[in-house]
This record gives sequence, structure tokens and C-alpha cells, in this order.
Amino acid sequence: MARTKPPTANVAPKLQLSPQGIERGIARLQERITELAHFDASQLSDDGDSPKLVALSTSIEDTLVRCFGESTSVYYRFSSAAQLHFSPGVWTDDYPQRHHYVEGTQKNILQSMSMLGEAQRTLREDLADHEHEAKPESPDAADKGQSSLSRKVFIVHGHDEGAREMVARFLERLGFQSIILHEQANQGCTVMEKVEAHGEVGFAVVLLTPDDQGCTKGGIPEPRARQNVLLELGYFLGRLGRDKVCALKRGAVEIPSDFAGVVWESMESNSWKQALGRELEAAGHEIDWNKVMRA
Repeated sequence: MARTKPPTANVAPKLQLSPQGIERGIARLQERITELAHFDASQLSDDGDSPKLVALSTSIEDTLVRCFGESTSVYYRFSSAAQLHFSPGVWTDDYPQRHHYVEGTQKNILQSMSMLGEAQRTLREDLADHEHEAKPESPDAADKGQSSLSRKVFIVHGHDEGAREMVARFLERLGFQSIILHEQANQGCTVMEKVEAHGEVGFAVVLLTPDDQGCTKGGIPEPRARQNVLLELGYFLGRLGRDKVCALKRGAVEIPSDFAGVVWESMESNSWKQALGRELEAAGHEIDWNKVMRA
């Protein structure tokens, strides 16, 4: 999904929202991210069409206009998030087939979720500017902000139980609460509904382990993470922002190009513990480095 380049002329001035309007915009963007996470690309037709996909694209477009104004530079920065339909560059007798449309649409959805998360971050920065102008910061504001951070960390994982348990126990030694999906009650929810229900966390760790295989048309199958792991990665990028998501890679596994900007660390040595500690600290959490080094 290529990023839309803003036109060189007729760019409208940035939309000025009230703090309440910004908060509504952040909430609307989160609704779109959740809808993307729930979209089932396997229901696409043979030519990749879906009325629900068209409606979702339209809804994203409308939300971006409401948040940033039509034809503004910041709108153009995120407008490609509405481009969900997969359009193959070439057509042959056996390409594209239905599974190509499914995979391409899933990739566009993940990219859209990531971009909408960045759009949320932009609005949060605007909201912070409003609050800073309206109210001088008290001397202990930084301490209060840090203490209000959730110590819950969501662990997104595939089939590698060893990696999952290793990360969970490490986080618990540092005083964090590990949220592992299969340990939570189902309560009749789908997987994504469970993710959403337990998504009020301060950080997410995503384990990229070689549980599946995949390749481009005519290529050689290579190890890759499960698709649900990539979907949840996109969800938390949108919900929390890039600065509160860390990916840990174990074994030979393909890193999706859409997530090339995501911080990830190899688990082949213990250095991942220091790397994760640094990311948690950068996200505003207090870290006991003595515990990190002894873990």
C-alpha cells in the first residue's frame, strides 16, 4: 500500500479542533482500528471485492477528514490508510488468484492499522499541546505521569511456549503483570474480542517465532510468524503506538516489510532482556536494572 503524496497546490490549512474534538477523533480512530482487526479477509470474493471492505475504506476516509480536515497536508499523510483493496501490479493466467487477494488485503489492513495508530499519536500530541497551554505543569507532574502508567504488558505469541514463558517470567521479575491471552477467560468472545477486552495495557511484547511458512508467488517457502501474531502486532501498534511495542525474534523468521520500523531484538542471546528493559524505560516505566542484569 503506497503512501499517498500530497498535491503541491491547493493544500488546505490544518483543521483546528477543540480538546473535546481531538478526544473524539482519537476514539473514532480506535474504532476504525478495531473494525480492521475484526475484518475477515477470508470472506473476500474471487476478485478480492467485499462490500464490507468498501464500507470500511469509506469509514476510514470519513474519519480522517473529521480528524484532520479535507485536503490538508496531515490528511494526505494518512490518507492511504483507507486504501484496503489489493491491486496486483500484473495479471497472468494463474495470478492473481483468490489467496493472493486475501494475503494482499491482510497486508493492507496491517499497514492501515499502523498508520491509524500514527494518526492517533499525532492527535495525542495536539491534545498535549492544548493541555500544556491551558495549565502550567506542576513540579511533580512527571512523577504522577509515570506512576499512572499501567504495569500490565500484553504478550503476543505463536506456538513457541518456551519463548512465551521466558518473556512472561522476566517481566514479572521486573514487577510487571504479564497478560497472556490463553490464560484469560473466554466468556464467549472471539480471539480479537479477547484481545480488545484485555488491551488496556501499558506495553506490548510481540514474539515473532517461525511457526508458519509462506512466500511470494513462485518463491521458496520461508519461516514466518503466524498471521494472528502479525494482526495483533498491527492492533497494538495502532492502540499503543510504536514506542510502546517491542518485537522479539526467535529463530529464522521473516520480518514483514510493513513493520520494518518496529523495534525488534533477537532472542538468540540474553541481550534481548537489556533491549526490552530499555524500551520499557523509554516508554516511561521505572526499571530496576539490577534485576534486569540478574535475570
